[in-house]
Amino acid sequence: MSRYRLYPEVLFPVPYLDCLAAAKHFLSPAVLEKYLIDPDRVAVAGDSAGGNLAAAVAQAISVDESMAVKFSVQALIYPALQALDFNTPSYMQNQHMPILRRHTMVQFWLQYLGADLSLLPQLIVNNHSTSQHSGIPPELRSRIDWSALLPQKFKKNYKPIMVEKGSQEILKKVPGFLDVRAAPLLAGPEVLAKCPRAYILTCEFDVLRDDGLMYAQRLQDAGLSVTNEHYEEGFHGSFSFIFWPTDFAVGKKSVRAYINWLQKNL
Repeated sequence: MSRYRLYPEVLFPVPYLDCLAAAKHFLSPAVLEKYLIDPDRVAVAGDSAGGNLAAAVAQAISVDESMAVKFSVQALIYPALQALDFNTPSYMQNQHMPILRRHTMVQFWLQYLGADLSLLPQLIVNNHSTSQHSGIPPELRSRIDWSALLPQKFKKNYKPIMVEKGSQEILKKVPGFLDVRAAPLLAGPEVLAKCPRAYILTCEFDVLRDDGLMYAQRLQDAGLSVTNEHYEEGFHGSFSFIFWPTDFAVGKKSVRAYINWLQKNL
């Protein structure tokens, strides 16, 4: 994505709005003509937090009837897509895995949404997404229900953690948890159906693995063409570890596959 403003200078939704503004500018007929860009071959892409923003921007552009040109491809590299369940199988399996531990990811969400970091212990045990919270109806919960969206090999023996009472005040204090601009996985099927075809890279040893896998499934359910490249030996950030002395075979392999996919699909 573009050089959007970052925490701590700004909080959500400013980074998202920066990226959306940049996307709209780039997709304008005047800019496309100036740089001789084929309007049928424009992609939006990002990794990790950038993957979050790329997915959110792709959704916004897709449903914006004022946009004559839209993205033809969205490429998401281990994206962060939801903040209601920090006990998915991948969050549990990889909670202590470098370079992105579960506590660190929860902290990042709190910082991005401008929330008090003292809430972290409650988020770790899903106290912010209590089953009795009226702001999370069953239909909305189904959009992040990993027990239904993940293949069995990823679910393993993990069980959903659904707190009955918890703290209903957290979502009132931090509404960003339920904002699709921050959590693209919460978008409705009518929005996903209008999105561009997708490339989603996921890694086995990554707390964000299940976010990407669930999004891939939901996009497919909405009728989209989705390529999900999953790396059994991959970890969060491995896509960037391709240069000596921190070069990994999985990093080089994933970059080659990504470029190959772009050449064939963009």
